[in-house]
Amino acid sequence: MDMNITLPLILLLASVPVTYLSGNRWASKVALLFNIALVVLSGFLLASHLQGVNLDYTAEWIHYPPVSLSFRGDGLGLAMLLMSSVLMTLIVGSRMTRPEKREKEFYTLLMFSLFAIVGVFTSSNGVLYYIFWELSLIPVYFLVLNWGNGEAIKRRKATFTFFLYTIAGSLCMLAGFVYLYWRTGSFELEALYHARLSTEEQFWVFLAFFLAYAIKIPLFPFHTWQAPVYQKAPAVGTMILSALMSKMGLYSIIRWQLPIVPDAVRELQPYLVVLCIVTVIYGTIIAQRQDNLKRLFAFASLAHVGFIAGGIYALNFEGLNGAVLLIIAHGCGIIGLFFAAEVIYRRWGTARISEMGGIRAQTPRFGFLFLIMILSSIGIPLTFNFIGEFTVMYSLFRVEMWWGIFLGTSLFLSAFLMLRMYQHVMLGAPQRSFADLKPGEFMVFLALAVILLFFGVYSTPITELVTPALNEILSLIS
Repeated sequence: MDMNITLPLILLLASVPVTYLSGNRWASKVALLFNIALVVLSGFLLASHLQGVNLDYTAEWIHYPPVSLSFRGDGLGLAMLLMSSVLMTLIVGSRMTRPEKREKEFYTLLMFSLFAIVGVFTSSNGVLYYIFWELSLIPVYFLVLNWGNGEAIKRRKATFTFFLYTIAGSLCMLAGFVYLYWRTGSFELEALYHARLSTEEQFWVFLAFFLAYAIKIPLFPFHTWQAPVYQKAPAVGTMILSALMSKMGLYSIIRWQLPIVPDAVRELQPYLVVLCIVTVIYGTIIAQRQDNLKRLFAFASLAHVGFIAGGIYALNFEGLNGAVLLIIAHGCGIIGLFFAAEVIYRRWGTARISEMGGIRAQTPRFGFLFLIMILSSIGIPLTFNFIGEFTVMYSLFRVEMWWGIFLGTSLFLSAFLMLRMYQHVMLGAPQRSFADLKPGEFMVFLALAVILLFFGVYSTPITELVTPALNEILSLIS
């Protein structure tokens, strides 16, 4: 087979039945092995891309209406592929330290989730992209429903709300694709990029796409499903939702929304940026009122993704580049935060901040690694988040000074929130005994810390990788 971007999808598709057939004893090890293989394959594809090899792939699938198996292997897609493969490897590794009931079903759902997410990040046909978008809902739905926390009736309510919200947004997006096909006669990304739509037509297509993305990210006021689902989901479910699935919406704005409806986006830019600022400030303020650690991280994540979306809607290179950096940085950092919450819950059986304290005195390693996650999340210099946040703020200052000022103010609120939480959870007198990190837990935290610190010092490879794709998108919206 020629070298192309479909190889990771073939590997992931094969991993689903193999993981299931491996049985409960070997499921976690097989899933980890496939994830490591995906990381290696992604690195090989990256090296091929840097050597000028064309990784795009197209094959006929449905003749009428014409739907092809089309995938794009540019720098932006490869960056998302690498992020997904590395983060899912760490997610699987974080769970291997704790045996899970019905492991073969559990890890099969994880691999199927990654298959769908990678499909979203690499598809260049509208219908194919939509199919992967919908498929990503299925594994998360069952993960929360069958392996979640709390009473079953509350889990069912949370999953139903999540499913209803997301399906509603997805159907709106599908309606947008149907209209685009009626106007262009194609679902292919390139054809949609050159669709000649009036400003009014672009407005309605924008709205159809925006509802799907605003729910998935989520943005205020489409966020009400988030905190209950994050709280009820198992740790890996929360990690997938916050680190990967929310990035599907942010990535899709860059790849699908901006180039297809540029006039509508430029017309609505002030309202979109203000909505993102409201999301950031609202998420930060509500997070400060939470006593549940997972709910606090959920609302803090809401603020962070609003910040990223604000950078995207700055509509300049600095904003898009900073947003891509933050997509990857937030994905790494939020996994570390939710994994820390899970580590505490495993030992103490509680997620209430008011019942915590004194952990650092008993396990300095955990205290130090958790602190790195906190410092990165608030954008301390020499951490990954700092580069992305600084670039996004600069991009907004270039467009409107007050937008940058309001977003900058939110960073101080976020820093106060996270440092106060760390003080309550990790410092003070020990509340009860706390076992030190297991080797597997330590390795997951260490890997995340290395990524956050390394790219906090040297993010140039990511910028150079995605610059051609971002420049192409900017040429279509300028």
